[in-house]
Amino acid sequence: MKKLFVCALVAMMAAGAYAETLKTVVFTPNPKMTCANCEKKVKTNIRFVKGTKNIETSVKENTVTITYDADKATLADYEEAFKKIGRPVTVKEQPKDAAKKN
Repeated sequence: MKKLFVCALVAMMAAGAYAETLKTVVFTPNPKMTCANCEKKVKTNIRFVKGTKNIETSVKENTVTITYDADKATLADYEEAFKKIGRPVTVKEQPKDAAKKN
């Protein structure tokens, strides 16, 4: 019983040590997004970048906000993914730590 308790405690500590490093970055695609189909194309294709947690788009502001696990993806991964769909991007806001949801 004591061994089981110790194993469970070690497992919980190990799980806590592996925490995601979430970052949020804001991109401006070029050419501009002009409709819901543009948003859909971005969301459908960019979500396949490993580590992507959330994608929010705004046609009005022509921005794509992505929250991702920085341990699995980089800014260059997203820039390359946008190029593949014909929408090179510029970084509007540099990556910053994402707010944690409670």
